[in-house]
Amino acid sequence: MRRKGLIFVLCLLCLGLGIGGTVFVVNRFPNEVVKTVTEKNVTVTDTGIADAVEKVEPAVVVVQNYKKNNALAGTGTGFVYKVDGNIAYIMTNHHVIEGAKEIKITFVDDSEATATLVGSDEYADIAVLRVDADKIKGVATLGSSVNARKGDTVFTIGSPMGIDYRGTVTKGILSGKDRLVSVSVSGNSYDWIMNVMQTDAAINPGNSGGPLCNANGEVIGINSLKIVESTIEGIGFAIPIEDAVNYANDLVKSGSISRPYIGISMLNASSVYQLAYSGIRIDSNITEGVVIADVEEGSSADKAGLEKGDVVIKVESDKVADIAEFRYRLYSYEINDTIKLTIIRDGKEKELKITLGSN
Repeated sequence: MRRKGLIFVLCLLCLGLGIGGTVFVVNRFPNEVVKTVTEKNVTVTDTGIADAVEKVEPAVVVVQNYKKNNALAGTGTGFVYKVDGNIAYIMTNHHVIEGAKEIKITFVDDSEATATLVGSDEYADIAVLRVDADKIKGVATLGSSVNARKGDTVFTIGSPMGIDYRGTVTKGILSGKDRLVSVSVSGNSYDWIMNVMQTDAAINPGNSGGPLCNANGEVIGINSLKIVESTIEGIGFAIPIEDAVNYANDLVKSGSISRPYIGISMLNASSVYQLAYSGIRIDSNITEGVVIADVEEGSSADKAGLEKGDVVIKVESDKVADIAEFRYRLYSYEINDTIKLTIIRDGKEKELKITLGSN
């Protein structure tokens, strides 16, 4: 009996110590206890950007470029950005449809249509197509690239590697804004500068012309190009949607984009061999600028007094290092604007006023 009594007392003592210890821990470390209990009961649900993808996906299309003999020359992406009456307008890149004899569209439900080219522009890298409105499956909601911030979540929908991978979604962030990227439009050397947004969302061949969207499923840009080098990953570029829409509206209105024309042929000041071949000599200390190789008679340049061998170093107050930068600055003005060019002639700087014409 004494042994049983002793065991009973020990049990009561252990129970008391356990209860006392628990009360002490709860009072001493309340957050730790609550946290442990809460974490064990949490159910995590995360749909990511699925809702945003579903919002824009019906408007996204595959664009196929067919050349002569009905041969498929290339595949890209586009999206329906507006409807006017019984016509739906699709935006894509110029380089996606360049040289096409026929353009075929594949919609999200695998239905197809033949598109008509409304117009395109190689410098803007924008093209507008049209199809019957009753064929489309959705219209994209356009957002704002201006209000977008670096670090915002963005995603793309496209057709990398062709139609078999249509509807592919890639996600990243907006890595930068107002990037000035030199590109080659009409030759091997850089002759144009694009003002673009930068993203690390994967952009692969076939994504060109597709939408870059924010987390709400609104289109803030059009995927256009990427840097392809073995040492570089995740640097893609998109045309801001505001610029793209302005270009597209001009294409819908007139089929083309009118830009200033001054009537000159140009060479880079750094192109020593080309200058020598053209019979032009400039001071060896001039390494930047645009050299006038020829002036069209009766043109705006001719009327302003530009001459062969002049080196243009500024457009208004903006310095120009090469043809790409000169063209970018020049095209920021309108036809009939009068602007100031700073040139070097015979080793001296000179300013000329020129009224921009049209071709």
